[in-house]
Amino acid sequence: MRIISYNVNGIRAAINKGFIEWLKTDPADIICLQETKAMKDNVDYTKIEALGFETFWFSAQKKGYSGVAIFTKIKPSNVEYGHANEQSDFEGRVIRADFGDITLINAYYPSGTSGDERQTYKYKWLDEFFAYVQELRKKRKKLIVVGDYNIAHKEVDIHDPKGNKNSSGFLPEERAWMDKFLQNDWVDTFRALNPDAKGAYSWWSQRFPSVRLQNKGWRIDYICITANLKPQLKDARIYPDVKHSDHCPIYVEIKN
Repeated sequence: MRIISYNVNGIRAAINKGFIEWLKTDPADIICLQETKAMKDNVDYTKIEALGFETFWFSAQKKGYSGVAIFTKIKPSNVEYGHANEQSDFEGRVIRADFGDITLINAYYPSGTSGDERQTYKYKWLDEFFAYVQELRKKRKKLIVVGDYNIAHKEVDIHDPKGNKNSSGFLPEERAWMDKFLQNDWVDTFRALNPDAKGAYSWWSQRFPSVRLQNKGWRIDYICITANLKPQLKDARIYPDVKHSDHCPIYVEIKN
């Protein structure tokens, strides 16, 4: 089971930058996208499905905003849209697919960069999502949570930790949430297999074009698995050279 998580910052914009040509290289069996910013019917999805993917979309009700999707060559036994939290579901933030005894959750965590109101909502969302996955674990023991978490966990996950100590995405409360999450028998797959990797980022600000060239980035995209899946973890990578977005794809391989 080869899985990619990728915040495309607008699926239509990514397609114009060669996204479908990249899909033709067979990067994974399952592609999880965040921030699609489009309804399925507004995208030429037939080109994607022609490559052997079945596509599942959960878009925001607001046009051109948020949204998640799963493209998969492995047929899921069940797909669920949203996680029964009204505002989150209105914004199209969570989609779930079951593959046998493994449940995959693709999530686009809120950003708090636009101001205090959204930062407050981000904390509320984090608490609701944590409760959701912990409750789901009672009946679905093997979980994978992929997505744009919008949090850089440790100092090694951000190019300038001192300069960003008061920045949304690296605030103490957000980092403490990541601590709590991982301490509840979750595994950060990339860090598990690459414990000493530095300069491994998945997002770069678009404000200054030189930022990505100089690799002044943040690692805010994750694929986390329940600890019982760790023996099946075979590979975890970040692909900074794939450039259809201000994020890049991240990859994991699970022996199913």
